[in-house]
Amino acid sequence: MPAAVRRPPPVARDGRAGPAAARPRRWWRTLGSALVWIGVAAMALQVFFAARIALLAVVDPQSTAFQRSEAWRLARDGKGVGAWRQRWVPYEQIAPALRRAVIASEDAGFVDHFGVDWDAIQAARERNERRLAQAQRRGNAHVRPARLAGGSTITQQLAKNLLLSGERTLWRKGQELLLAWMLEAFLDKRRILELYLNAVEWGEGIFGAEAAAQRYYRKSAARLTAAEAARLAVLLPAPKRYEKVFASSGYLTSRSQTILARMDAVRVP
Repeated sequence: MPAAVRRPPPVARDGRAGPAAARPRRWWRTLGSALVWIGVAAMALQVFFAARIALLAVVDPQSTAFQRSEAWRLARDGKGVGAWRQRWVPYEQIAPALRRAVIASEDAGFVDHFGVDWDAIQAARERNERRLAQAQRRGNAHVRPARLAGGSTITQQLAKNLLLSGERTLWRKGQELLLAWMLEAFLDKRRILELYLNAVEWGEGIFGAEAAAQRYYRKSAARLTAAEAARLAVLLPAPKRYEKVFASSGYLTSRSQTILARMDAVRVP
C-alpha cells in the first residue's frame, strides 16, 4: 500500500501557519476579557463605596479604615485598648470655636468647594518645592512629611480616613478624589464636618473632638474656648509628633495665635 500522504497545515494569507496565526488573536481576546473583568470589578468597588457613603447620611460610623489600622498597630506594639480613646458626639456638642478653628487651619474654603480645592493643591505644591529647595541648599535632601503641605481639603481627609489605606500611591490619590466627590454629592457640609471632627486623629490612639478635649484639657468638646480650640486645630497636620510638645512648643503657640486671628473670617456650615 502506498504510504499516506501528509497534507501541510493551512497557511494564512500572510504566509503563517493557521494555528500560529490564531495565537495572537487568542492573546488579544484573553487580554480584552481581562480588561472587561477589571473594569467590572472597579465599577463594583465604586458602587460599594457610594452605598457606604450614602448610608453615612443617617448612620454614624463605628470606626474608619485608618482607625482600624491604628488599632491593629497599637495591639501589635503591645499597647492594647488602654491607648485608645474615642467617643462620638453630635455636631451640636462640639464647640463652635473648634469647628471654626479646624476650618481656619485645615480648609478655609470648605463651604465653597466641591470636595477638592485645586488652588490650595497648587499652592501646597509650590510651597513644598520651595521647602525642598531650601533643604537641598542646606545640604539636606529630605524634608520631614509634617513640614510638607498636602493641600487636601477636609472632605479629602475624611475620604482617606474613612475608606482607604495609608499608603501613598497615584491610584489611592485618584480614589481619594472620587470619594471626596461622592461625599459632597451624598452629604451636606454640616454632616461632612461632623464626621470629620469625630473621626480625625488628635494623637496616638486619640480620635475625635471629644477624646481630644478630654485628653488635652480634661473637659468636654462642648466647653472648649477659642484659644483651646485653636491649639487643638494646630495639631492636625502631625498629631503624633505635636502631642509630645503640646504644652511647651513655641511653634504651637505661635501657630495657634495665627489660627485664632483667622477664625472670625471663615464660614462654618
